Amino acid sequence: MNRFARLATRLLAAPLGLVWLRPAGETAGAVSECWPIGTSPDPAVLACCRRVAEEGRPRLLSHAEDESGAFAFAGVPLVGGSGELLGVLAVTDHDLRAWGEDDLRDLSDLAAACSAQMRMRKRSATVRQAREAAEDAAQAAEDAAQAAEDAAQAAEGEATRVHELLNRSELLLRASEDLADTSGLDDVRQRVGDLVSGDLKPACIDLVLVRQEMLHPVVSPVDGEPPGTGVAEPFALASDWPVARTVRENRMIVVDGPSEEGGADAVAGPPATPAFASRELVTAACLPLRGTHGILGALVLGWDAAYGIGVDERAVLTTLAGYTAQAVERALHLDERITVARGLQTAMLTDLPDVSGLELSALYRPAAQDDMVGGDWYDAYPLPSAPGTAAGPPGTGALALTVGDITGHDMRAAALMGQVRSMLRQADQDHPGEGPEQALGALERACRRLDLPASGTAVHAHLTPRGEGHWHLRWTNAGHPAPLLVTADGTVESLDRHDVLLHHALPPGPRTTDSRSLPPGSTLLLYTDGLVEERGEDIEDNVDRLARRLAAAPRGVPLDELLRALLDAVGPREALDDAVLFAVRVATP
Repeated sequence: MNRFARLATRLLAAPLGLVWLRPAGETAGAVSECWPIGTSPDPAVLACCRRVAEEGRPRLLSHAEDESGAFAFAGVPLVGGSGELLGVLAVTDHDLRAWGEDDLRDLSDLAAACSAQMRMRKRSATVRQAREAAEDAAQAAEDAAQAAEDAAQAAEGEATRVHELLNRSELLLRASEDLADTSGLDDVRQRVGDLVSGDLKPACIDLVLVRQEMLHPVVSPVDGEPPGTGVAEPFALASDWPVARTVRENRMIVVDGPSEEGGADAVAGPPATPAFASRELVTAACLPLRGTHGILGALVLGWDAAYGIGVDERAVLTTLAGYTAQAVERALHLDERITVARGLQTAMLTDLPDVSGLELSALYRPAAQDDMVGGDWYDAYPLPSAPGTAAGPPGTGALALTVGDITGHDMRAAALMGQVRSMLRQADQDHPGEGPEQALGALERACRRLDLPASGTAVHAHLTPRGEGHWHLRWTNAGHPAPLLVTADGTVESLDRHDVLLHHALPPGPRTTDSRSLPPGSTLLLYTDGLVEERGEDIEDNVDRLARRLAAAPRGVPLDELLRALLDAVGPREALDDAVLFAVRVATP
């Protein structure tokens, strides 16, 4: 019973849960099983349990007192198959709290599962006694053999029923744990399918969500059935489909299900959902998914043979729908957060300029964890002309190139990255004709004055045309992985010179520059450490592998194809960090 006590504390966020069992006789004492194990409830808590048992109805106390102080109490009676009182499922909290309808409903659902398991134990004892009586009767007389066989068959049937009920209780326990850590709608869909395929064995499942007065099916395959086999078009919430009625009326509806108990919820008519119209289904159960702020949608289970849904089955399905609703609500919140974060990241990444004589391409892959965004960025923009010089036509002058990595892969890192990127652009505009080290130094000084907690690495370069197809590269490196330069003949050079990284706690100091001539046909690759850093691997080995892949690449392959090939060949299998690849190729006349 302490498993149910543990689930009660977890579901209602209370520190203590207990199952109080009614004494078997006048002289017997009450038994209670608690979570955490080994905890002994206070006498005042046991008195509240006895009060629930005497009244036979739930009791919610936001304020009660005993010798040790005040506490909050919530208890629900456990009822046997004939309506007899078995005990009480309760939770207590030393912090005073007001219990809501959701708390009462969750505790009542869990009490129903607990009562079912207690009835199963009682039925198991009955089955055991029936078997023993049958064996004694068979030994007593040969004439009673047939009667003993009939009794044994009845006992087997009862044992099967008890086993099925036990499986349902175990299903709920698994559901509470398996659906507690889902990360997306696909994950929810898959886990619900895994849970019910072994116990309830439906022929198909549909998960339907409400969006803008429409119901959008999320088809959930069972037993390896490929997704998309049913109709997945949205349909109106105001339609006559039973699943739409389930959402509107917030109640369970069974379609063509021969259920003697609870016939008010059984209807005959069209299939439960449009997706089921192409399937020859006999019984379907539509269950509302109740979220914090309203109905999220419905879970629909369909069987291709008549399936009786009794009182116990309804309790199991209703509780399963509750766990599914919590997982769906969490998944929708996470999906919305990721969508917003990715939109922010995309908005801050640069549209590369068109530059005569150069081919530019960039590739960004976010980290597959946390907010799935990060502080890696690339940038390219034209530089202002030096004082006293005339500006050339657009797309023919000097160009600034940047690849950087602000520490972190979450929304905070992305926001800091956006500020740093804009400030570095402004620094170049405010220092026309000066080198990249001046712009990077101005950025550091501005971050320190504004108390902007930006830290990370960056390569900032200026690329200037020199005539006859040649370009001159000047760069400064703040602790970033060294860029790779490959010439037309396949020779690769690592531009290793670098200074200290960017950090808001370090005083700005002078930064150095280096320079190279980029002849026609040469390619410059800048990247972040997410491309070459992998757990358990040597980063230098990965950089060497990247250099070999870059040298062996065909000279005429488009840069976007080259970057994808490098990411697939060198990038880590698990994207634990952001990765940026930025390449510039000097055109061959």
